[in-house]
Amino acid sequence: MPAALFISDLHLTAERPAINERFFEFLRDQAARAERLFILGDLFEYWIGDDELDAADGDPLAGAVAQGLRDLTRHGVGVAIMHGNRDFLIGRRFCDATGARLLEDPAVEKVGGVRTLLMHGDTLCTDDLDYQAWRRTARSQAWQEDFLAKDLPERRRTLQALRARSQEVVGAKPADIMDVNDDAVREALRTHGLTRLVHGHTHRPARHAIEVDGRRCERWVLPDWYERGGYLAVDDAGPRLLAF
Repeated sequence: MPAALFISDLHLTAERPAINERFFEFLRDQAARAERLFILGDLFEYWIGDDELDAADGDPLAGAVAQGLRDLTRHGVGVAIMHGNRDFLIGRRFCDATGARLLEDPAVEKVGGVRTLLMHGDTLCTDDLDYQAWRRTARSQAWQEDFLAKDLPERRRTLQALRARSQEVVGAKPADIMDVNDDAVREALRTHGLTRLVHGHTHRPARHAIEVDGRRCERWVLPDWYERGGYLAVDDAGPRLLAF
């Protein structure tokens, strides 16, 4: 039995039903056989607020995902979820509905006998100055209070417009700007005194060996689920990336 599974960047949306079904199969199969499941951000393509779960005009997918996670936690699997850059409005009501605990970003967890640094990964992309400025705005209390004061349809329209604009901006940026900054990675590991980092966000699954102050360290990047999907499994033998 794996000590833990890690997923991120599923971007679940009604627009991609095949990926949604793959997620539910993953919960019933691989995740049900694990001790813990860590979701390191961007479970949803966007999340407009926890009232999505019980509103008459809420997205049915939100309720289905919450029920799938609730079934998993009732099965005895510990589930932890971290905010991503698309679903940072997930809150206490979602966690209560699913039985999941909300992780800070960054977080430190002991997995497979190794204290491991967990992040979504967007804060490591320090060369993308425009994104970091937007992140500060979107994570501010003032912006979130103003956004959540709108009704659900208006929130959807707002985020869909932001998503369309983001796609235009991303398409015009050099790819290396949107990847992690090596110095930011080293500083994160140095600050926490750890040798293993797991994150998502960049959609570039791989294991990177790095050296920090003479210590051998490793950085594991999780796959996105736009077309294929996959996960990181960790047990006493160590981590391994698995694709569907």
